[in-house]
Amino acid sequence: MKFFKLLMAIFLLKSFLFSAAHAQSVSPTKQQIEQFKKLPKAQQQALAKKYGLNMSLLNNSNDSSSDMASDEPSVLSRDPFASEEEQEQMTLDETRFKPKEEIIKPFGYELFSGQPTSFAPTENALVPDTYLVGAGDTISINLFGKETLSEEVTIDREGRLSIPNLKPVTVAGMEYRDVVNLIKAKVKNEMIGTDVFVSMGKTRSIRIMVLGEAYKPGAYTVPSLSSITHALFVSGGISEIGSLRNIQLKRAGKTKQTLDLYELLIKGDSTDDVMLNPGDVVFIPAVGDQVTIKGDVRRPAIYELKGGESNSELLKMAGGLNASAYPQNTVVERYTGNSDKTVLQLNFTKGNQYTPQNGDVINVPSSSEQLDKVVTLIGAVTYPGNLAWHEGQKISDLFRSIKTDVLPIADYDYSLLVREINAKGDIELYQFSLLKALNGDLEHDLALQSKDKVLVFSRYLSRENEQLAMSNAALTQEQIERKEQLKLWSAFEQRKFYDFIGLESLSKKNVKDAEEEQNQTASNFSELSFGEEEELPESDLAFFSRTKLLQPIIARLKEQSLLGDKVDTFTIRGEVSFPGLYPLAKNTNVRNAIIAAGGLKESAYLESSEITRLVYGQDHDVEHINIELLSELTKADREGFQLISKDSINIFPKPNWQEDIKVKLYGEVRFPGTYSIKKGESLSQLIDRAGGLTKFSSPNSAVFTRLSIQNKQQQELFKLSQELRRDIAAKSFNTSITEASLSYQDMSNLIEDLSKVKAVGRLVIDLPDILAGKKSLALENGDALYIPSKSVSVNVVGEVNFSSSHLYDSELTLDDYINRSGGLKQRADEDKIYIIKASGLVEIPETSSWFAVENKVQLSPGDTIVVPLNTDHIDNLTLWSSATQILYQLGIAVAAISSL
Repeated sequence: MKFFKLLMAIFLLKSFLFSAAHAQSVSPTKQQIEQFKKLPKAQQQALAKKYGLNMSLLNNSNDSSSDMASDEPSVLSRDPFASEEEQEQMTLDETRFKPKEEIIKPFGYELFSGQPTSFAPTENALVPDTYLVGAGDTISINLFGKETLSEEVTIDREGRLSIPNLKPVTVAGMEYRDVVNLIKAKVKNEMIGTDVFVSMGKTRSIRIMVLGEAYKPGAYTVPSLSSITHALFVSGGISEIGSLRNIQLKRAGKTKQTLDLYELLIKGDSTDDVMLNPGDVVFIPAVGDQVTIKGDVRRPAIYELKGGESNSELLKMAGGLNASAYPQNTVVERYTGNSDKTVLQLNFTKGNQYTPQNGDVINVPSSSEQLDKVVTLIGAVTYPGNLAWHEGQKISDLFRSIKTDVLPIADYDYSLLVREINAKGDIELYQFSLLKALNGDLEHDLALQSKDKVLVFSRYLSRENEQLAMSNAALTQEQIERKEQLKLWSAFEQRKFYDFIGLESLSKKNVKDAEEEQNQTASNFSELSFGEEEELPESDLAFFSRTKLLQPIIARLKEQSLLGDKVDTFTIRGEVSFPGLYPLAKNTNVRNAIIAAGGLKESAYLESSEITRLVYGQDHDVEHINIELLSELTKADREGFQLISKDSINIFPKPNWQEDIKVKLYGEVRFPGTYSIKKGESLSQLIDRAGGLTKFSSPNSAVFTRLSIQNKQQQELFKLSQELRRDIAAKSFNTSITEASLSYQDMSNLIEDLSKVKAVGRLVIDLPDILAGKKSLALENGDALYIPSKSVSVNVVGEVNFSSSHLYDSELTLDDYINRSGGLKQRADEDKIYIIKASGLVEIPETSSWFAVENKVQLSPGDTIVVPLNTDHIDNLTLWSSATQILYQLGIAVAAISSL
C-alpha cells in the first residue's frame, strides 16, 4: 500500500510540474494536494527535491497560510546532528525502532531543532499590558448602553485608530494598557450613556532576520509578540556549531540583548528572552569552548563554556550526581596541544581545583557495588538478603526464631558458611547445623565476619515436593505471604547469587562445567549404587535445592585452585538421600558429609563403608579405606574421620535389602488387588495367596505384563518409527511411491499412529503349565497379571472389509471367518495371514496351500485372525510388515486388558 501511494504521489508531482511548466495559470487540484499530504513529510521533501518542486508553492496552492497553519505545525522535529539521509531513514518503520548506540551529544540543541514548514505567522498568545501597538494591529471595540456597536478597528499606516462616530486618535507606539484607557476615556467623554469593552484582536506581523549559525538562516515573518526564542524555533533551531550561550539581538546595528539559553534551560530564567521589533536581527555566533561530562551524572552531554566555571557549576549543568557516583576519583582527559592526551585525577567535591579547558572529557566514576560490614542470608529463610554485621556476631544472632525466620522447607541439619579469605575473593566453607546453632551449640554457632554468606538449603530436591510441603504446612497469614515471596526468589537468585559468593568474574563456562560435573557425578553414582536417584531437569529443581545452590560454589572452588592445587570437593554415593559432588568445608568429616547428602537411607549398611582417596606423590595412586559407619556417626566433630580433597565415600546397602515389591492381580481371581511379595516369590505362589482362579476364568487367555519389557518395547517402537521415517524419506524421491495404491499421506499417518502407541510390556506365558507346576516364573516389582473371563468369540482384524468379532463355532474354518468379515481387501497379503492365540502365541498357517489351513490349524475361543498389509503396495518397504504386526499385537493385548 505504501509503495502504491508513493507511485501515485510521483505521478501527481509529474502532472503538476508538467502543467506548471506549460501553463502558469494551471494549479494542482485539491484532490492532488490532499493525496500528496498523506505521504510522510520526509517522502514529500524527497520527492519535491527530486522533481524541483517548491514545497511552499504546493502548500499554499489552494489553501491560505492561516488554514495551513491550523492543520500543520510550523516546525517539524529533527535531529540537529543527523544528516539529511539519516533524517529520512528515521521516518521509515523498518529503522525507526532499531536500537541505537548511546552517543553523548551537545546539550540543549534538540529543544529548538526543527524544520520550518511555512513563513506564515501561526503563534497566538495573550497580549501583555506593556505591548507597543503599531500599524496593522486590530482593536476589538464593543459599545453597550445608549449605543450598541461591535467592530474591529485596524490601526492604519499613520498609526491612527478610527472609531466609528468618534474622532481618529494616534496610538502607534503606545502601550496596550494606555490605548485601552484612552479609548475608554474618549467614549466616556464623547458618547454619554455608553460603556465600552476593549480587547486586542489580531496582532500585526513583523519582519526579522535570523543570521549566523541557524539551521535555516534568513528573513522571517513572525507575530509581533515573538521573542528571541520564537525566532530560533521558526528558523529550525541552532546548527551543530552554533552557540547556545551567546545569542545576540541586534537592533539598529547595536547589540541590544545577549541571551544565554543555559539560563533558560537549566534555571528556567527567561529574563533575557526579550520581545522582537520589526527589523531586528537575531545573530547566532559559533560555539565557544566545550567540555564533555559523562559517567555517573544525571545528564551526560557536551556543554559549552563561558569561562570561569567551577566544579559545582559544571556538575549543575550535568543535572547533578547520581546517588552511586564517586566524584572523589573523577578523571579528566585533556588535549595537551601535542599529538597525545594527558589524564588528570581530581576530587570534584573539593573547592575549585579544576579550571576547564576546551575539549576536556570529565568522567565521574561510580562507587563500588561491594558492601562493607554486611552478612548475607541466602536460601530457605524468610528474609533473604543483606544484614548488618557487628563485631562478635554469631549465627544465632541472625535468627530470632527458627519458626519465624526460617521457611518450613529448610534443612535444619545442613547449612554452609561461605567466607572470603583474601583480596582475590577466594573462599572457604564451614558446615554447621542451624538447629544446633540456635540451641547454643558452640561448635555450630560460628562467629561471623564481615562479608560472610550463610546458605540454608531446602530438604527437598524437586520443586513439586517443596511446594507440596509448603501447601500442607499449617501456616499463619504472614507465613502465607512469605510463601508467595518464595516464588520470586528464582529471579533474585539468578541476578544476585553469584555476586553474593564472590563470582563476579566467574565465566559462564566454568559454572556450566561445574553443573555438568555435578550432574555427571550424580548420574555415575546412580549407576553404581543400589538406590537409583531420579535425575530432574533444571526447571523442576527446588528453589533452594543442593544442586542449585552448590553449583556456583563448586565452580568458584575450581576457579580459585591454581596449577597443582587441589579442588576442595568430595563425592558421596550409595545409600544417601542426595548423592553427588559437594564442596569440602573446613570441618567436614564422615558424619558431616552424610548430613550434607541428606542423611542415610533406610537401606544403608552401618557396619562398614568405604572411602576412596587419591594419594598425591610422584605417581598418583588410589587408596581404599574401610571405616565403621555406625562408630563415625556417634563421634564428635573433632574426633570423626576427617575428609580431604577428592575423597569419595561409598555407603553400601544392607545385604539382600529390597524395597517393597508390589505385584497386581486383576480379573478372574478370588481376591484381586495389589500384593506385596518377597524376593524370589513365584507367580503360582501369588495366585495361591489370592485364593486361586474363579470358575469363570480363562487361563489360556491370561495377559502378563512387566515394566522392564514395557520399557524395552517402547524403545523398539521409537526406533522403528525413526527407521520408517528415514526409509520413506529415501523412497520419496522414487516415483513409484506416488504411483502406489497406498498414498504418502497414508504412510505418514501410520507412522504417526505408531509413534503414539504406548507399549504394554506383555510377556507371553502358559498359565496352565505354571499353575500345574511344570513351569515357574519369578516375579518382579511392577508385574501385573490380567486373567479375563472365558471368551466365546473369534476376532478378525487387518485388511478385511469389515473387522469384527464372531461367535466361536468349532465347525467354522479360517476361510469362513474371513468371509464373514467381508473378505480380503485388495491390499491384503493372503500369503502371510497369521493367528494370535488367546495366550499371546502366534501360529502361522502353511504357505503351500492357504485353503488347507482349516485342517492344519485349530481355532479356539479368544483367538484373533490377523490379515496383514501387502507391503508391495508401498514399494517394498520391508519395515511395514513388522510395524503392522506390532500394532495389531499391541492392540489385541490392550483390548484383552480393557475387557476386564
